[in-house]
Amino acid sequence: MNAKQQVEERVAFIRRAVEQAGAKGIVYGNSGGKDSALVGILCKMACDNCLGVIMPCQSTRNFGEDMVDGRAVAQQFGIETLVVDLSPVKEAMLGQLEGVQTLADMAKANINPRLRMATLYAIAQSRGCLVAGTGNRSEGYMGYFTKWGDGAYDLNPIADLTVTEIYQLLAFLNAPENIIKKAPSAGLFEGQTDEKEMGISYAAIDRYLLTGEGSVEDIAKIERAHRASQHKRTQPLVFKGDEP
Repeated sequence: MNAKQQVEERVAFIRRAVEQAGAKGIVYGNSGGKDSALVGILCKMACDNCLGVIMPCQSTRNFGEDMVDGRAVAQQFGIETLVVDLSPVKEAMLGQLEGVQTLADMAKANINPRLRMATLYAIAQSRGCLVAGTGNRSEGYMGYFTKWGDGAYDLNPIADLTVTEIYQLLAFLNAPENIIKKAPSAGLFEGQTDEKEMGISYAAIDRYLLTGEGSVEDIAKIERAHRASQHKRTQPLVFKGDEP
């Protein structure tokens, strides 16, 4: 990978997106993780009006290391930051749903990214800005994102990058060391990590995506997840009167 060229091309992409939309800047979710760090850095390089929104929601990790790491990236790269605590919003929502519908555990967990999506769009619309997505290729292929949550955005400058490549660009850009070393986690619930939840390592996913190689077991697991999550990567079905 030519890191310098990759950074320059992605910065140019962001600038074009902002200009073509007639937008005033970029808003993105600053989770304190690798993906949001890279997106924030690239967006700030492309557009001085770049706002990162830290949105803790119940998880202790959200209020601890994630917030510390998110602020560290913002401080190093001069990114404006807001903090919006979504815990009481989620609690209120769950309170309204109690007695109406019993929710599955993952349905409850997925409320977090959907509340974050609504928050980012409310802020972005108020500021005349675009919302930048922070999902990578590895997660996209596995379907490891929330439909209409972190899967909703106006532009995504890293969607084609595997996790391996994300780390390479973060190292090139001299991102805080802790961002590179910490175990990736969506922070949806206590003790959650991406690899534990998916049941496979990013190294195995990236090996398959980049080379087509891997163990029979890993490839089967990856392709099974890809098939099951296809609905997340396609537009909603709509009725067309001319169809048979």
